[in-house]
Amino acid sequence: MRNLLFNFTSFKTILFWGLFFRLITAVFSEGYGMHDDHFLTIEAAASWMNHYDYNGWLPWSPDNRGKPEGHSFTYVGLNYLFFGVLKMIGLIDPKIAMILNRLIHALLSMFVVYFGIRITEKLASRKEAIIVGWILALLWLMPFMSVRNLVEMVSAPFLMWGIWLLLNHNTKKYFFLGGALVGLSISFRYQIAIFTVGVAIFYFFTKQWRPLIFFVLGNVFTFSITQGIVDFFIWGYPFAEFWGYVTYNMNEGTKYLPNTNYFMYFYVLFGVLLFPFGVLIGIGFFKSFKKFSIVFIPTLLFLLFHTFYPNRQERFILSILPFFIIIGVIGFQSLRSNQFWDRLWKFSYRFFWILNLPLLLLFVMTSSKISRVDAMYSLYNKAPQNATILLEGSGNAGTSMMPKFYSNTWHCSFIEKITLDEVLPNKCNYIFFFGEGKLAHRISFYRKKYGKITLVKKCKPSLIDSIVKKINPRNVNEYIEVWKVN
Repeated sequence: MRNLLFNFTSFKTILFWGLFFRLITAVFSEGYGMHDDHFLTIEAAASWMNHYDYNGWLPWSPDNRGKPEGHSFTYVGLNYLFFGVLKMIGLIDPKIAMILNRLIHALLSMFVVYFGIRITEKLASRKEAIIVGWILALLWLMPFMSVRNLVEMVSAPFLMWGIWLLLNHNTKKYFFLGGALVGLSISFRYQIAIFTVGVAIFYFFTKQWRPLIFFVLGNVFTFSITQGIVDFFIWGYPFAEFWGYVTYNMNEGTKYLPNTNYFMYFYVLFGVLLFPFGVLIGIGFFKSFKKFSIVFIPTLLFLLFHTFYPNRQERFILSILPFFIIIGVIGFQSLRSNQFWDRLWKFSYRFFWILNLPLLLLFVMTSSKISRVDAMYSLYNKAPQNATILLEGSGNAGTSMMPKFYSNTWHCSFIEKITLDEVLPNKCNYIFFFGEGKLAHRISFYRKKYGKITLVKKCKPSLIDSIVKKINPRNVNEYIEVWKVN
């Protein structure tokens, strides 16, 4: 047992600690990281299971716009099946359901660690594989993000598995299977197609025709099943959502969240790996462009595409973070024959762990957007399905989208009110007071209007939520009080 826990040169030890921290995160890190990993996944899938279409994506939904909006149904559909199985066995409590959901994602994310080790050992040596394994297992952000419902993270295990098959085997069967797995990752996240193009470019310019042909056939096979057949049954023609995605991004995507910082993704990659270690990994990444082209070219192409596409969000680059780490670690080792670079590596690597471990311990035990989750969960099995909820933010606090999933009130409606002077609805069932500013005065005001109101729950933001709000006040991670109107 001691060898399993503390043999730091053992792959089994790396996998054990990687799984250990992910399981802790799955249980104790509640909530969701950002809008997309809940409202575009969980809210949609769970609402379908309850005969409701939260986003109006399905063509037979009354709220549908009459055309595909460009959302792949693969990952949402798998979550729909997950909730269906839970409903069959009677596990319908949303918090219990999400613990199980996060546990599945924790197990899935271990493929990133495992194949990261195997790919590194194949390209370099066991020494570099151990370094990469520990980084992928215990990098402060990885357990926290791995259990979230982000397609950027969920697509990574299949992408890495596919690349491992391409690297480790030299037969038509494995080129096809590798392509099929990469094609599946595209089905989770369409942008992975850029990575696929990079692999195809490598095979084309190195004149490896057999790998190229069977890799492409594998891509087409999986993508056709997951996108062609599924979309045909939903929309009546294949690849409907994919073409909707392409059309939207050509016409509207460039207008959404414009960002002129062309170095943003490099800052993200360097920053996640902490300074100065992240910079050294970046140097190693570009140092390896000739020797490890089969991984370098698609990774760089993916990075450049997102760099020059106007819609830039930090999470977009997470899919290729493992490859950036692998190539960066391997590439920098060739510089360590120089005494200066060797000393700089040793110092940076040790300093990385000094900074990383406290951050890791903080994130694995921290929930995100938890006040919103707790506020809605306080209504679970209590509020009527058509409840009206007043989101009250007059205390200089913004209101935010509330996750219906945690209350199971899919037909409830929200009314936002940010000043006391605004006209009040004649009737509401609950009031959510956002923020603590002038709270006693605001509660007194509504008592005069509605008569008796009763406190249901006080919902505090987590430490991470509070820190994020201080860094960027645009994040509405507020204290929320839930009051029932009698």
